[in-house]
Amino acid sequence: MTFTAPTADQLLAIRVNAGIEDLAGHDRFSSASFDLVEAIVEGIGQFAAGEFAPLNWIGDREGAKLANGTVSLPAGFDAAYKAYVEQGWNAISGDLAYGGQGLPFTLAANVLENLGAANMAFSLLPMLTVGAIEALAHHGSDQQKATYLARLISGEWSGTMNLTEPQAGSDVGALRTSATPRGDGTYSIKGTKIFITWGEHDLAANVIHLVLARTPGAPAGSRGISLFVVPKYHLAGDGSPGPRNDLRCVSLEHKLGIMASPTCVMSFGDNDQCIGELVGRENEGLKAMFTMMNSARINVGSQGVQIAERALQQAALFAAERVQGVRAGSPDKSPVAIIEHPDVRRMLMRMRALTEGARALLYYTSGQVDRGALGIEAAQARADCLVPMLKAWGTDIGCEVAGLGVQIHGGMGFIEETGAAQHLRDARIAPIYEGTNGIQAADLVTRKLGYEGGGVVTALLAEIARDCAAVPELASLAEDCRAVASWMIESASLDDRLAGSVPFCTMCAVAVAGWQLQRQARDGAGGAAKAAVADYFARIVAGEARGLKGSAMAGAAGLYALDSGALAG
Repeated sequence: MTFTAPTADQLLAIRVNAGIEDLAGHDRFSSASFDLVEAIVEGIGQFAAGEFAPLNWIGDREGAKLANGTVSLPAGFDAAYKAYVEQGWNAISGDLAYGGQGLPFTLAANVLENLGAANMAFSLLPMLTVGAIEALAHHGSDQQKATYLARLISGEWSGTMNLTEPQAGSDVGALRTSATPRGDGTYSIKGTKIFITWGEHDLAANVIHLVLARTPGAPAGSRGISLFVVPKYHLAGDGSPGPRNDLRCVSLEHKLGIMASPTCVMSFGDNDQCIGELVGRENEGLKAMFTMMNSARINVGSQGVQIAERALQQAALFAAERVQGVRAGSPDKSPVAIIEHPDVRRMLMRMRALTEGARALLYYTSGQVDRGALGIEAAQARADCLVPMLKAWGTDIGCEVAGLGVQIHGGMGFIEETGAAQHLRDARIAPIYEGTNGIQAADLVTRKLGYEGGGVVTALLAEIARDCAAVPELASLAEDCRAVASWMIESASLDDRLAGSVPFCTMCAVAVAGWQLQRQARDGAGGAAKAAVADYFARIVAGEARGLKGSAMAGAAGLYALDSGALAG
């Protein structure tokens, strides 16, 4: 159950897929020399393995606890989080003006990849803070930035996202939390939010909640939602935490996995004294929240990579040590480690190809985000299209790889003491939160596919087809994706597009991931192992994705052949 950061593969992806050396050629990122990049990647890998990873098992066994309104974590979490803050890892990509290091988002993504592979539940604490920073940096007032950003960027304070309510899950427009003006520029917040990740805990000095609510007379639905910053503690004159705000965690959810991540039911304004400030303008809260969610969706896609890496490492170690059976067809009848059996090798090769492919997609996306931050509009548009692919396919492969890890362990994989089952339990939330994978696919075909009349996605696919002309499986997959995209843009009804959205999203993600693996293989730094993984991905994974074309273009008619009553049985 140990963890070793995959530093070499991360550095390869950061250099080849994110193009870190090109980014360092711009003034904004000029400090990101490759020597510094290597030091950061190696340093956070060692930190994650030494501080976060040892807490993974106890976090799963003991979990977060709620008592007298306070959420506590097992022994060791407080010290590890303090070390994380003191060493500056939370500030990697933060604004220099607020104490950040001003480095590319790509490196912040690497910090979270390592923390999450070491301890996925714990890594959600800094991940949500990153999203809060993004929302306030883009939409907060100068005073709000001055008040909150420095301490959020350092990690001294943590941040949350408060969207979901009991009656309003994916339909955010159905929320009922209210925000009533108090006459002094602040608002009284009243309502209940559920599924609030790290909504209450004792590791940070303050928790800064970003809360969606409605003001009096606001339009119905999502058009009438505003965003508010609601601190756990009011601030004293010197900016330090003062009296407690009127908000509390009333319960913790009992979950399948990520036990050490407190998933809170939060109550605001029980005594009508919860005070918050408007972020941005009234009725524009969803726009601000989507800034936060876009960052979170990239980092949730990364969670698929994280859990896949951890499951792969554990399964490979087990397969190399577990002696069982004789190699079929071998004249030597001595028992061998199960890694010598063809089917176990098939599973391990698939796990590795999926993990490294998803990592390549993660860093390609991150590099496009960084170019978007430099004002390169084409890169930002491409990043916007890549995000749903990364979030959906990345988290799907996290579940698949974790499942294969259990399978390689055999019966022991079903026994909790090996730890393989924890990876599968932890992985299962990632396709659900921050917008289900079905919503990601719908976003791709209803919004992102429409960018420039389809030009952004089709240009991406054309580039893949050209660059992979010598790899027929990938070139053909890219052409299949273009055919589906053209049909969706030119002929398909909305229902038909939505019916084919998930297979289309998978096809596109596999095409991009396979392309980026080919770029790594051509670079040569990964040696024969990377070439073998890239070849396997192209032949097997891309070949399977080509088989989804029929499903992507099947249309919706067959889905409505039964009425709702008959379908439900």
